[in-house]
Amino acid sequence: MSRYYSSSSSPIKRLLGQDRPLHALFGGGKVADIILWRDKRVSASILAGISIIWTLFEVLEYNFLSLLCHISITAMLLVFIWSNGAALLGQPPPKIPELILSEKAFTRVALTFRAKLTQFLSLLHYVACGKDLKWFLLTVLSLWILSVIGSWCSTISLLFFVLVCGLTIPALYERYEEEVDYLASRGSQDLKEFFKRVDSRVLERIPRGPGKRKSN
Repeated sequence: MSRYYSSSSSPIKRLLGQDRPLHALFGGGKVADIILWRDKRVSASILAGISIIWTLFEVLEYNFLSLLCHISITAMLLVFIWSNGAALLGQPPPKIPELILSEKAFTRVALTFRAKLTQFLSLLHYVACGKDLKWFLLTVLSLWILSVIGSWCSTISLLFFVLVCGLTIPALYERYEEEVDYLASRGSQDLKEFFKRVDSRVLERIPRGPGKRKSN
């Protein structure tokens, strides 16, 4: 038995409120492997890529059009060297369009995007209908906070922050899940006890009308 469970009489509630593993909550596929750093090479490459992009645009103030042109020039030079080198060595020239945009890969990406978009829109529709008032208010509050944060910083910095959090927080939570759940559970219990003390020491001592005294 874990030391966290043995030190507390009440069971510890999971922070996400789910019994399934965190990998399953993210879909259990390639995306989950990247978010939870199961594929460390791809996860590190994505994190390094977005860090370089953020540095170019925010720190060095690089222009997007200039960056796009320079990337295209570099790619054309690489393809030029590759094609002519392959001809000299008697190798077939590279088929870049078919390699990058094959019909099977494009169809798979389109179907995955459609499924995720449909799932997101269904969730947004469910929340917007007001069937769960708590989630509706929480979503509105989150969007408002996000709009305030967006007014403080640029869109690129905000996207960079969201992507970095998405690539680090779930992996750290999975690694220290027991400790985080324990601290969250203890914090929730302490908060409930605090409100109980406030209610007993402050709210109950507030003078009330005669009608309320009789009803009590």
